[in-house]
Amino acid sequence: MKSNHIAKQLLKGVSLSQSDLARLALEAIESLGDLAEGLDRIELITLLRNTLREGVSAMKAAAHTVSLEEAAWASVEARRDLRPTSRRDLRHFVRRLLKVPGAAVLPLRAITPTQCKKILTEAFGASPSSFVKGRAILHSIFTYGMKQEWCDSNPVSRIDVPKVKEKAIVPLAPAEVEKLKETAQRPEFRDMQLSLSLMLYGGIRPTEVSRLQESDFDWENKQVIIRPSTSKTGGGRTVPLRGIKGIRKKDLIIPQGWNRKWHDLRRAAGYRGKSWVPDVCRHTFASYHAAYFRNLAALQLEMGHRDASLLMTRYMAPALKKDAEAFWQGAK
Repeated sequence: MKSNHIAKQLLKGVSLSQSDLARLALEAIESLGDLAEGLDRIELITLLRNTLREGVSAMKAAAHTVSLEEAAWASVEARRDLRPTSRRDLRHFVRRLLKVPGAAVLPLRAITPTQCKKILTEAFGASPSSFVKGRAILHSIFTYGMKQEWCDSNPVSRIDVPKVKEKAIVPLAPAEVEKLKETAQRPEFRDMQLSLSLMLYGGIRPTEVSRLQESDFDWENKQVIIRPSTSKTGGGRTVPLRGIKGIRKKDLIIPQGWNRKWHDLRRAAGYRGKSWVPDVCRHTFASYHAAYFRNLAALQLEMGHRDASLLMTRYMAPALKKDAEAFWQGAK
């Protein structure tokens, strides 16, 4: 009777009866199974107390989370080291993820691999390459969330990365190269002649060309320095200056409004919309360099690749020797 009285006093203000607590204790013991078998009263109380403590901690942790939208923008904000163009692309992909109905409000900790795959499929399903990039960004959001203790695992890790079949990029024919060069000789495009030669005869990416400064040119040794801050991949390299003979000294510059001028030059040369393949100048350079010089090590250094595998699989389209010769004759 005394124990009943004590129990009632302990349960004052709690909307549970002694039978409720007995039922809960029994369910806990049954769930613990072998862990609770054969224990005396004190050992069993200690086990139940520890189980309760661990359960409370788990529930508190589960409550400490944010929505996918909050986590996504917080992870973007943490990437202040990115270049403006990379940051813009990141924000674009995050918006596409969050536009999927219901995705933005999901608690980060509760999101499952199945939900992640659904979000990615609805946001990027039509484009395998966009799916891969979107997956990488969603993965980074969860990685950032784990650091902030908003979630305990990264469900995106359980989503396979689809294989993306790259389309073959055919190098520009010598006649197409000449058309671009002739267009660059027009008065309104003369200040783009250097840029065009850097892309065609140096394999420098358009974005890298647009970032070049006057101090990056070593005219005495006829080379241009692609610094880590300029390079797409963050690695520096030097590239020989070719194809600049005959360009007026005052036109050896990287002009203001470069992207617009490069777009206008292509249009004036007859390339409109999807008829122009991005990075085709770089592919043209690699293909004709390999066919003419037959020096993979030198090409790898000039392209800024860590190994030759990407050159072999992505950049080196078969090129006729006569076309390669005509291309490099144009650089002299």
